[in-house]
Amino acid sequence: MRPVAELLPSALAATPPTEPGEFRKTDLVELVTLDPTIKLDIRYATTRNFLGTPLYSQARAFLQRPAAEAVVRVNRALAKEGYGLMIHDAYRPWYVTKIFWDATPADKHQFVADPAKGSRHNRGCAVDLTLYDLRTGKAVEMPSLYDEMSERAYPGYAGGSDTSRTKRDLLRHYMEAEGFSVYEYEWWHFDYRDWKSYAIGNVRFEDIAPVRSAG
Repeated sequence: MRPVAELLPSALAATPPTEPGEFRKTDLVELVTLDPTIKLDIRYATTRNFLGTPLYSQARAFLQRPAAEAVVRVNRALAKEGYGLMIHDAYRPWYVTKIFWDATPADKHQFVADPAKGSRHNRGCAVDLTLYDLRTGKAVEMPSLYDEMSERAYPGYAGGSDTSRTKRDLLRHYMEAEGFSVYEYEWWHFDYRDWKSYAIGNVRFEDIAPVRSAG
């Protein structure tokens, strides 16, 4: 609806909603430091996303420690099936959620979180992910593209190929076994069971932890 370059300054200057109650201490962990076999394809650090422009300055993925450890267990369990996890997004600073909302037409708002309420991504307890084939290293076919705003993205969508639905349901099975639940409009989006225990976060990636050195 409006260019990201126009929305960014106001989003950075805005303040997340104030929430009553007590919350657990934030402990965001970088997923690849726990398991380097987890692949990253952080779309919001590239132009390959629904807004067509980078939103993150770094291609990194963080989750609250219990959620991160659960994702690692899923990744290791899937290896027995010949698959690994590929992460598209995890913790998301609140200002990015505000940009998403302000840039998205009202009739597509079910695909983005309301910044007045905050996203479970903002709490470090939501992850967008898919499967990759351990033999080829490539992402598997799914019923829809990532961030596709159509019925094909619904986790119960009955169309597409049998193979793609099988892979989608396999991912869901292993994620649910570790305390995640799938979002009703997106097969790739999973919320961790304790998301209500964490406050909305707005810290930028570069302020969380140093970039891991190579080697």
